[in-house]
Amino acid sequence: MTNAQNKMNAEQITRDSKEYTFFSWAVQSEVNPIPMERAEGVYFWDADGKKYLDFSSQLMNVNLGHQHPKVIQAIQDQAEALCYSHPGMATEPRARLGKLLSEVTPGNLNKTFFCLGGAEANENAIKMARMFTGRHKILAQYISYHGATHGAIAMTGDNRRWAVEPTMPGVVHVLNPYCYRCPFGWTKDTCHRECIAHIEEVIQYEGPDQIAAIFLEGVVGSNGIIVPPDDYWPRMREICDKYGILLISDEVMSGFGRTGKWFAVDNWDVTPDMITFAKGVTSGYVPLGGVVVSERIAQFFENEKLWCGLTYSAHPLSCAAGVAAVQAYEEDGLIENAAKVGTHLGKRLAELKEDHPSVGDVRQIGLFSVIEVVKDKSTKEPSATRNASGDELRTMNEIGRFLRDNGLFTFIKANMIFVVPPLCITKTQIDEGIEIIDRALTILDEAIQT
Repeated sequence: MTNAQNKMNAEQITRDSKEYTFFSWAVQSEVNPIPMERAEGVYFWDADGKKYLDFSSQLMNVNLGHQHPKVIQAIQDQAEALCYSHPGMATEPRARLGKLLSEVTPGNLNKTFFCLGGAEANENAIKMARMFTGRHKILAQYISYHGATHGAIAMTGDNRRWAVEPTMPGVVHVLNPYCYRCPFGWTKDTCHRECIAHIEEVIQYEGPDQIAAIFLEGVVGSNGIIVPPDDYWPRMREICDKYGILLISDEVMSGFGRTGKWFAVDNWDVTPDMITFAKGVTSGYVPLGGVVVSERIAQFFENEKLWCGLTYSAHPLSCAAGVAAVQAYEEDGLIENAAKVGTHLGKRLAELKEDHPSVGDVRQIGLFSVIEVVKDKSTKEPSATRNASGDELRTMNEIGRFLRDNGLFTFIKANMIFVVPPLCITKTQIDEGIEIIDRALTILDEAIQT
């Protein structure tokens, strides 16, 4: 029987996927997946041939766009030559990618430990920070996501942590610089930067000599694209230097051109002690993540054992894809495009905020953006609370169905509609997606007026 004869239709793909596999973060009976079949650039098609504009780069990782030919070729060539190597082996893809990363990461971050995803990267960064400092505690933000494994979910600030607690001990959460909903009651015009002073106060309560690291997303990603004030990252660097605490930037989602720079911290000229990464390093084509560390941390492990290890560390297929992806960002000018088209996106989002009573705030940096919708602009009451479930999400679910029915796929969480397209997108394609969202927002406008 040929492959063509074995080919499953959309109904079979959906039915068997639901019957025999689990879907993430979902009540299984409620999932309604798209039977995705193929993709190219900023679009993908389902098994019935319906075309979708991908406005969230799948899950914010397909930065290059779908099916980049050079990355596909690199994977094919590497598979033919060597599919797997012991993690203690030196291979050409490993060597080349490590060197490439040292050239694009800030400051003296020159040495990488490779793993297979963002959660693994953060787990190993925790271990390395504790080994290097001899301290135990980790500070992380309440509005954050760092992964679903034991240590990473402990650092994560949202409700996905609750179901698996108790988790790894030693994590202390702090408040975010969430300017639209300032936890200290200020506006941008009256701000006193309590979001920064608050962290130093927590450090004093927890003991400066007990804290190994402050763990921050470069820009908060799936919990709302919270772009910090311009002095936030520089001040975090100062505070960490003052107390001998490591500063770690989780760039799993905000890295590899997403914000119009190689890494989000580059927007503020800050060099952290470690950067964790995944997603965009291969554009999601194959799993890969890592921790890249400063020279002083690298030197520490020259004479101290690194108690980190993974069967698939520095996997040759993954590293080969990473080499091709990093080269493609440079050769195709995609980071520059993210900055340029991001400016256009910012203008279009500002228009939506002006035109729709349901849009309370828009936040954007590069091609990393979100629309936050509210019931009342003056009170900022959200259309759904941050940890909403059930009936509270009814209106937002309607928005999701409208977008999907009209050929737009994007990530929606609570009262937020994300706009995080591949970096190869054009202004015309941005307008195509914004027009669909514009129509969808009228549903929200009507809902808050009834």
